[in-house]
Amino acid sequence: MSTGITNKVIVITGASSGLGEAAARLLAEKGAKLALGARRIDRLHALAQELGGDVVVQATDVTDAAQVQALADAALARFGRIDVMVNNAGLMPHSPLERLKIADWDQMIDVNIKGVLYGIAAVLPTMQAQKSGHIVNVASVAGLKVRGGATVYAATKHAVRALSEGLRLEVKPHNIRTTVISPGALDTELIDHITEPDVLEGVKKTYSNAISSDVFARALVYALEQPPEVDVNEVVFRPTVQEF
Repeated sequence: MSTGITNKVIVITGASSGLGEAAARLLAEKGAKLALGARRIDRLHALAQELGGDVVVQATDVTDAAQVQALADAALARFGRIDVMVNNAGLMPHSPLERLKIADWDQMIDVNIKGVLYGIAAVLPTMQAQKSGHIVNVASVAGLKVRGGATVYAATKHAVRALSEGLRLEVKPHNIRTTVISPGALDTELIDHITEPDVLEGVKKTYSNAISSDVFARALVYALEQPPEVDVNEVVFRPTVQEF
């Protein structure tokens, strides 16, 4: 894999807003070829038209392995290779365990854990054949510290970090790099998933100091731009004033 971003083929899930959209914008500026996936295909089409250049979009629900594979296949059909996979799609419907929001638990497991696994599965054979590639998984500072009311979400993000470390160990012989990025409070739609009013009120206090999603995009670019012999395995960042 060459140093830099220009002409790299980069697949991004959850690309219709937030971190994925910010990443797509910065990567496009740097000359990447993009395959963007999300459920809101209308927003992807609008983003692709705005970005111009080499962009392919695909309706992608990461809870469906076939749809994630279709996104990777679209990238291969258009560009002939995949250099980077960014498993970004995620949900955060916080609630205390005692409220038994089992549907929310299932959704977080399906999106935040299984969605990452499906992303890995969609690109790993291609990267192994290429003998190069870079898989980036988006976790959270919640993957480093558990807070009451965010237990299941934290569990999913701990799982992402564990998956990322196991992946790193397994793909070294294939010259594939791995990075897990763990952001703190960022200005995204993530808190919109919270349906419990009292929980949302508390989270809004933390997110009152949220920083721009552009910070994530710059952290991603830092990891991707390193020379092939350098593997940036973990990046953690948060607002300076954030307590946890």
